[in-house]
Amino acid sequence: MRRLWVSVILLALIFSATLWNVSYLSRFINQVTELLTAAEALAEGGDWGGAQSLTEEARHLWESREPYLYITLIHSDTDEIYVGFREVLEYICSQEDGEYSAANARLIAKLELLHEMDELTLKNIL
Repeated sequence: MRRLWVSVILLALIFSATLWNVSYLSRFINQVTELLTAAEALAEGGDWGGAQSLTEEARHLWESREPYLYITLIHSDTDEIYVGFREVLEYICSQEDGEYSAANARLIAKLELLHEMDELTLKNIL
């Protein structure tokens, strides 16, 4: 009987950790996407310096969680986010409006897909 309770407790701990991870990742990705969305609004208004500053802040925020992200996410997905940041920053530097908007939208979509991938939904379970 003791083994059964130990197993139930372990399962409850694992499930709780999973829920915490999903919640944490959701808040974190929302922070990054909000910065990228604000950067795009600045770029549309012609403030490329402000857009670069906010994008750099989003990139630094992403990099500050690098060990955690590499442990909890698929490495190729996190690598794609790094590539997306570099692409977006290059378009900001060259002030190419259309290409920047498309690259930024791709980066935001990749971030949102990362969040979706970890959510506890029927789609992810099946």
